[in-house]
Amino acid sequence: RWFTHFYVVSVIWNGFLLLCLFRAEFLGESLPSWIQDMHHALGRDSQSKDMGNEHFSALLVLLLLWLHSCRRLAECLWTSVFSSGVIHIMQYCFGLGYYIAVGSTVLCQVPTNVRNGKKLSVQICWYHIIGVMMYVWASLHQHRCLAILANLRKSASGKVVSLSHSVPFGDWFESVSCPHYFAELLIYVSMAITLGIHNVTWWCVVLYVLFNQALAAVLCHEFYQKNFSSYPKHRKAFIPLVF
Repeated sequence: RWFTHFYVVSVIWNGFLLLCLFRAEFLGESLPSWIQDMHHALGRDSQSKDMGNEHFSALLVLLLLWLHSCRRLAECLWTSVFSSGVIHIMQYCFGLGYYIAVGSTVLCQVPTNVRNGKKLSVQICWYHIIGVMMYVWASLHQHRCLAILANLRKSASGKVVSLSHSVPFGDWFESVSCPHYFAELLIYVSMAITLGIHNVTWWCVVLYVLFNQALAAVLCHEFYQKNFSSYPKHRKAFIPLVF
């Protein structure tokens, strides 16, 4: 349940960044000076080539990231049923920093100097369509899988009757032990596609999510195998048919 804090921070912070970028791109306003200072420190304002399509890609990805945080916050508040598990203080602090850094990473993909005083020229490309479609597809499955996990602890009337662990079935659970982690990876891959596929910085973010979610999935998979003797042997831990 402490993950709820991560999504509260993400909704507020990334919503603020989204608003700033929206006003800069569509209304021609300048970004706040401290954001421009951050770009200057990272060397992003040294670019002078006007890549308006990349600006729209960054805006779209920041929107997707914010929507993802909103959905996860809503699921933490009204869908998931949490046990009494705890989180390490270092993991908690890192999680808060991560959701601040990931939105800033998107914002830093385009320089500030070519935005100021110019309105965005929207040009939808094929990778925007594919990325958004993949994002919606993965998000729907992640929500379904989280609902399946929550329903294991509820009665038919929706009342929470247990906080113990049970074996989930249905949707992507038929293939992997942690499909919600796999869906998380696909969501970040969809954002990489939306950014135009070639963005190395965001692929580094995807790589981090891959290792982070894979580790959690392996630990969860081993827990299922250890505690449930009849656990389906054909299920993989993280990626269907692969890992």
